Amino acid sequence: MDPIRRSNTVPIRRWRNRPPEGPGAREAKPRVSIQRTILIVDDEPTLRETLAESLEQDGLRVVTAADGPEALERFRAERPDLILLDLMLPGLSGIEVCRIIRQESSVAILMLTARDSELDKVVGLELGADDYVTKPFSLRELQARIRALLRRIESPPGAAATASQNVELGSVKVDLAGHRLLRDGQPLPVKPKAFELLAFLLRHPGQVFSREQLLDRVWGYEYAGETRTVDVHIHWLRQQVEEDPGQPRYLQTVRGVGYVFRPTDI
Repeated sequence: MDPIRRSNTVPIRRWRNRPPEGPGAREAKPRVSIQRTILIVDDEPTLRETLAESLEQDGLRVVTAADGPEALERFRAERPDLILLDLMLPGLSGIEVCRIIRQESSVAILMLTARDSELDKVVGLELGADDYVTKPFSLRELQARIRALLRRIESPPGAAATASQNVELGSVKVDLAGHRLLRDGQPLPVKPKAFELLAFLLRHPGQVFSREQLLDRVWGYEYAGETRTVDVHIHWLRQQVEEDPGQPRYLQTVRGVGYVFRPTDI
């Protein structure tokens, strides 16, 4: 099956007689003041080529890798701003690549998954991936998600001053300015996108948001059918900040609507 839905794609110009380049590296003329680097990791040559050409036309610099070990090598050499990571890779799985990268960096990771790999999606998000798209996907959808993630790099939530930079949730302290979670003074694991979601909810106490609204406000794109992304991040946050994650006190579900942060004084 073609991993890209052609009916919703932008026209792609094939490059012929391309001059020799370094292994895996592709340069494009910058169209923005800061040229971002994208690492594409996929074992399908045609898909890598199509994605690379599309992103280069958007003014991005693209490097590629065809398997897990090469992905780690390219990541460490290039230090990309965002990684498109297929989960089904030879040599080292995308899940394992994601786990290793998360130990070294908070770089944005967008997973490419098969339609029937629900467990892989959940595991990938729990390991720290920021988002995922399901094959087959449209180039427009992928480009929108990439732009949204890159906007988070340029203007992360919380950049503006807030009335309070610290929020107490029982024994857990949320340090909004320092991007930290502390339980009884001891640091807890922090996943970048999950923390952004938590910070957004904390800044809107008592306000109910649908999953679609959270995708738009935190991830930066309108609903595209992947609300499971929000559910997985809420589940992870409850494990960190709730005394009883099964009976959440702060991050509550509003059945049929979405999620809300309930401070103790509301």
